Amino acid sequence: MKTFLSLVASALFAGMPPCNAQVPQKLARIGFLAPQGRSLPLFDAFRQGLAETGYVEGRNIVIEARFADGQLDRLPALAAELAATNVDVLAVTGAVTARAAKKGAPDTPTVFSMVVDPVADHVVPNLAAPGGNLTGVTSFDPAQARKQLELFKEVLPGLKRVAIMGDAGVSDALIVASETLAGELGLQTVRHRLLAANPDLDSAFASFRRSQVQALLVLEEPLVGVHAKRIAELATANRLPTMFAPSRVSAGGLISYGTSQVESVRRMAVYVDKILKGAKPGTIPVETVTRYELIVNLKTAEEIGVTVPLAVLARADRVVQ
Repeated sequence: MKTFLSLVASALFAGMPPCNAQVPQKLARIGFLAPQGRSLPLFDAFRQGLAETGYVEGRNIVIEARFADGQLDRLPALAAELAATNVDVLAVTGAVTARAAKKGAPDTPTVFSMVVDPVADHVVPNLAAPGGNLTGVTSFDPAQARKQLELFKEVLPGLKRVAIMGDAGVSDALIVASETLAGELGLQTVRHRLLAANPDLDSAFASFRRSQVQALLVLEEPLVGVHAKRIAELATANRLPTMFAPSRVSAGGLISYGTSQVESVRRMAVYVDKILKGAKPGTIPVETVTRYELIVNLKTAEEIGVTVPLAVLARADRVVQ
């Protein structure tokens, strides 16, 4: 009888894990959606932020990423596709993408970044108490355009006429603010907003020549970002000084200046972590990141015949030679 009971007990305990055995951890599913292509450093910045927060792909998280490659009309469907994979939280970049997430994945907690003005862009009704299913990080600084234009004037003495290029698919809040600040600095502006996924950039630069613009401010907006490299190439060919946001430094413009979009995207990971631990997006205030970066491309300066003042070079965070 004792032998029989021992055999039964052995059989029962054989299927049970040892007391000190680790129960496999459930992998959290994180979606990432961007209007641009994968080549920009933003996705890598997000992954870096997750790693800094303690998340490792394959160990405690799975990341599902989708990229619209400038085809903004695809964003709602891509958001819905990610929601269908049962992601626990969705991370998106840009106002257009955030609104697409509200439409295509309304029940999925969503964290955004790179939204210029989340209230004006109709992403959240309030920064302190966003409500709903979205929250995130903005790098909006109302004074940014003034700082960019003042820098242009420092590099280009006698500057009078500036072209401002934006994306017709987003709110005009940023381009209007830039035009207003340019007027306060005594500058005339020429507005150009890209209208389609494959805009006629050659015609745009032909119009800049006719308007006798002396510099081009390229706004940090989705469609413009997709074509940043081509814009920089045409500007160099036309010997037109350009200013991009720091996230577009690889395009090859003369100056990159503004709030760090990479830092903004990296900060999304902190919000993702809070949501995975049970926080409701609508109760987490939107954070403002205003760390500035100045990058000067001396190679481009030489190609277009611009001498960058030593005072500007001394302030640069990075100089491309």
